[in-house]
Amino acid sequence: MTELVFLEPNKIDAVPFTTSRVIADMTGIEHRKIKVAIRKHQADVDSFGLSASYQAESTGGRPEEIIKLNEEQATFLMTLLKNTPVVVAFKKELVRQFYAMRRELIQRQVNRAALKPIRQELTDVIQASEGGDKWAYKKYTDLAYKSSVGRNAAQLRKERGAPKKAVAADYMTAGEIAAVTKRQYQIAVLLEMGMEYQDVKAIVAGRPIPEEAGQGR
Repeated sequence: MTELVFLEPNKIDAVPFTTSRVIADMTGIEHRKIKVAIRKHQADVDSFGLSASYQAESTGGRPEEIIKLNEEQATFLMTLLKNTPVVVAFKKELVRQFYAMRRELIQRQVNRAALKPIRQELTDVIQASEGGDKWAYKKYTDLAYKSSVGRNAAQLRKERGAPKKAVAADYMTAGEIAAVTKRQYQIAVLLEMGMEYQDVKAIVAGRPIPEEAGQGR
């Protein structure tokens, strides 16, 4: 399925958008004509938010202006196009993808809110069990991320172009946030049971642990 709607950056508070190039490619209308329609109705387009553009290399090697359109701007532009079968099919898929993206972002917000108290609980448990280890929180957080989504927080930030000090969860999908939340809760419970790091690591990795694990430090 062709991707029609984007997030840039792919962050929890980013605004979904499509582009004039996508619209041109999917409707078969010349890109130049799409941009002319946008410029002709610029005031109406900008009433839904100031439009933005960027330069990209065209097939001919020359820089090409591409206009970014949020959901309302794109919906308005669609009303200006003749309803050929191709255009109607594109409109339907564009609406579906914008809706799916909004639903995903809402779920990210919900899951992000659910993560916060679990993260605080894990912090409190780590402080109580390993208060003298200044690296303990990072150690267990990395374990939670790595064992649930395959990358630690630093790797996720780098992979997704986030600033080094950004909160990794702000750049994760709803499913990833839910997985990390579940894992952090599991780790907190295991620490409260008196388990050591290596035992906790073995459990979350699905490996067997010694019978004496969890019987005190």
